[in-house]
Amino acid sequence: MEQHQLQQLFFTHIRNNLPQHISLVDSVAGSLNISNDSAYRRIRGEKEISFDEIRRLCLHFNISLDQLLHLNSESFIFAGRLADHNNFTFELYLKSILDQLRLMSSFDHKELFYLNKDIPIFHQFYYQDLAAFKIFFWMKSIMQYPSLSKSRFSIEDFPPSLHTVSNKIIEEYNKIPSVEVWNEESIHSTLRQIEYYEQTKVFRSSDDIVNLYTSLDKTIDHIEKQAELGFKFSLKGEGLNLKTPYKIFANEFILGDNTLCALLNDSKAVYLNHAVINYIVSRDTGFAEYTFEHIQNIIRRSTLISVTGEKERRRFFNTMHAKIEKRRTAAEDYSPK
Repeated sequence: MEQHQLQQLFFTHIRNNLPQHISLVDSVAGSLNISNDSAYRRIRGEKEISFDEIRRLCLHFNISLDQLLHLNSESFIFAGRLADHNNFTFELYLKSILDQLRLMSSFDHKELFYLNKDIPIFHQFYYQDLAAFKIFFWMKSIMQYPSLSKSRFSIEDFPPSLHTVSNKIIEEYNKIPSVEVWNEESIHSTLRQIEYYEQTKVFRSSDDIVNLYTSLDKTIDHIEKQAELGFKFSLKGEGLNLKTPYKIFANEFILGDNTLCALLNDSKAVYLNHAVINYIVSRDTGFAEYTFEHIQNIIRRSTLISVTGEKERRRFFNTMHAKIEKRRTAAEDYSPK
């Protein structure tokens, strides 16, 4: 393949991975710090791009060059940030999730597949009590904020800025058609986190714990209502007119790993969870196709409990409601001392 043909293929690959409202010329010019005219000449193959420019473009657009050149290097390119209380704060972490959701929403054709081990993070922000607890837990026990090392949890300490961002995350998520694969154990990690803080006396009062279990129960109830109707909507009913498709499959034989696969026009992006809260993303075609087919294989062995399957849906969610109620009853005897 000649140089200019390969170069045109390179830029075609970049264009196919950009939302339609994003200008390829502007993006290339900005990333290389050149004029739009110079960018045009490179895109058309009239001016050769240097190795340094290729490197910069690959980094900017998260492109795997070996994939484009059909090299069998058995490697995949991922991008991501590591949540850190010094350099990548939790508020920045939440904003990065919001940015990714906004990027997905910008595509004409989009669909998000979630093979979830836990309750998907988007659902955990419906109620302020649960959102406050989850964020406190992640900041204190996972990111180990020094300022929280000896702190005890109280809903009153929930930062307003984090509450604002978490609400925006819900709004964006509700615009994206989604398919989630659940297991009855998907609720266990949240229950264990609450129980751990009970046992280690991190809660200031039993009221906070009871309210937290109530919020968790209402969260599961809201998810069930969306599954029953087959589309997303907020607690206030916002989104009912949009009818963004929402499907839930129940799987009995495998617990997911919090992998997400997004279909974005003619491309796919995979988000892999690691170290509890971090995600890395890859748009490598081979890897994305493999991951998508894996999720489809799990779905084929799962039971659809949204819209149809009323009996299975009620049984599935009733099981989780019962687990929450058992813990809520026990929490009434909690002593913070």
